[in-house]
Amino acid sequence: MIYADNAATTKLSETALKAMTPYLTDVFYNPSSLYSASQKAKEALEDARARVARCINAAQSEIIFTSGGSEADNQALLSAAAAGKKNGKNHIISTPIEHHAVLHTLKKLEGDGFEITYLPIGEDGVIKAEDVRAAIKEKTCLVTVMYANNEIGTIQPIKEIGKICKEKNVPFHTDAVQAVGHLHIDVQAENIDMLSASAHKFHGPKGVGFLYVKKGIRTVNLIEGGAQERGRRAGTENLAGIAGMTAALEEAAANMDADSAKMKAVRDKIIDGLSKIPHSALNGDAEKRLPGNVNFCFEGIEGESLLLLLDDKGICASSGSACTSGSLDPSHVLLAIGRVHDVAHGSLRLSIGEDTTQEQADHIITAVTDVVARLRGLSPVWRDLCEGKRQHII
Repeated sequence: MIYADNAATTKLSETALKAMTPYLTDVFYNPSSLYSASQKAKEALEDARARVARCINAAQSEIIFTSGGSEADNQALLSAAAAGKKNGKNHIISTPIEHHAVLHTLKKLEGDGFEITYLPIGEDGVIKAEDVRAAIKEKTCLVTVMYANNEIGTIQPIKEIGKICKEKNVPFHTDAVQAVGHLHIDVQAENIDMLSASAHKFHGPKGVGFLYVKKGIRTVNLIEGGAQERGRRAGTENLAGIAGMTAALEEAAANMDADSAKMKAVRDKIIDGLSKIPHSALNGDAEKRLPGNVNFCFEGIEGESLLLLLDDKGICASSGSACTSGSLDPSHVLLAIGRVHDVAHGSLRLSIGEDTTQEQADHIITAVTDVVARLRGLSPVWRDLCEGKRQHII
């Protein structure tokens, strides 16, 4: 089997599993208890917080442990909205290609009277930092732009956006779920005020993540009921998960340059191979993209059939976000960058990992080429295109 859906989730690393084991067995204590045994758990919790903070150049006190990226996104946006409302500001700037954890929260805030500006997105899937500057108003209480897109892999000009937000004194949040552990991130140098991350995107366990909140920014609680996380997130901390996340993040940071170079070589080979398929198109910028991301549209086919036939050939892939895999609607990201409805339906996302080999890349190219040809041979839409009854779009 070739696993090419790492954007959906990654395999738990041996390093992370080893780090988790003591907190599932011997050091099982509640970090909030007062007896000496539980203080070992408390010390481990705070040590993990400091180590996570170092990986993004933050302070220990600026890390809130969460259940994952969606919770972190929600807390960041709702906190900024609450602060804005208190100060008479009700305008938020974002993009139309955000993860639904952001988009659905913005929709909720819109119903509560907030004005949302969605920045224009180019065909390459990258926004312009100056468009952020132009969109900021007196009543802007937040700019939220994802670091790297979960579907097409495009990396946004985060440092430039952060600089503009700092100049304008507007809080800046980035959903960095796909970026943390894969790209070098420095929250101070990039002027990031809040950042969301999820462990299972960089070989940590599922069900744990963190929210970075710059000192001085107040948060609202999504979960009430206890004084954990300095009163900002109630509930007994998932210490085993946090330990695994910390170990996985440190390992990813230590090997990032080597892993990135290896993945880019495999990624570019796959892109080159799939580009040879007639009437295919790469989605997103060829250079400003995550090292492991490949996303294509193939005219005249349905993405669901493509995935099922690739599965028969031992390849695990997706057509977009795993969070919306049950939807019959085409990707909102592909529609936002200008892909028409019919073409967006024929999409394929391959998100490779550090262990994906050149030989596996060859197999992927051959398999996708064969499956696309097979599906087109069965498609009345493709027949109409070939006979000139319809015009090719790509």
